[in-house]
Amino acid sequence: MMKPVIKGNRIWIPSNQEYLSDVDVFIEGILRGFGADESAVADIAISVSELVNNAILHGNKSASDKAVTVTISKSDGCVEISVTDQGAGFDPCDIENPIDDANLMKEVGRGIFIVRSLMDQVEIEASDRGTTVIVTKCI
Repeated sequence: MMKPVIKGNRIWIPSNQEYLSDVDVFIEGILRGFGADESAVADIAISVSELVNNAILHGNKSASDKAVTVTISKSDGCVEISVTDQGAGFDPCDIENPIDDANLMKEVGRGIFIVRSLMDQVEIEASDRGTTVIVTKCI
């Protein structure tokens, strides 16, 4: 895959940060179509951008032969978005708390913390075939 592919409520992108803006435009367009207010659009867009960036860098290790898939849907006034990579997976329990004294000065490690603060629900499903993060926000 050399460029993003959009089919309905799903976008696939190569594991390259240059495609983050394509995901952002895709997500924001659908959210506005769902009638989400600008505050919700901003919270969700920030969260998805962080998750896609993590999927590219940490999950797929920027491997050109791997992709990131983002799917969005709406049900009962809530938006659900899944971000899936094709990496080796990880143990979500290994995520360090970025507000612990030992981690305050680290330059990385705040992404999931930020996502959890902006979204209503965050689920992480990791396996040796990849990781899927599912976030939900009521709009």
